[in-house]
Amino acid sequence: IEGESAVEQATLRSKAAKIEGDIELYRLTQARELELNYSKMQTDLEIDKAKRLAEIEINEFKEHVTAIGPKTIQAIATSGPDNQVKLLQALGIKSTLITDGRSPINLFNTAVDLVGTTQQH
Repeated sequence: IEGESAVEQATLRSKAAKIEGDIELYRLTQARELELNYSKMQTDLEIDKAKRLAEIEINEFKEHVTAIGPKTIQAIATSGPDNQVKLLQALGIKSTLITDGRSPINLFNTAVDLVGTTQQH
């Protein structure tokens, strides 16, 4: 009788351990699914934010172009480098590189010129 009860007790402990293991696995699975859903929602929100910011920039650029007018832009663009710089600044363009496509550009010197001259020791 003691042997049978020990076997039955071991069987019940084994079943209890299996149930506890299954519950823990289910809990961990649910936690991972929630983490993945949260991460996906954050990514979707960031994508939506980036799209909206891009739309705002596009609309701002269009408004600048409309405010300046196509004829004014054409006149400034054909008038010379100083006015071209003013045009680009008015359009909100922060940096640009304009070349005729035939002349090679030394970008190392250009970068130094943009930052400032190097100090001589």
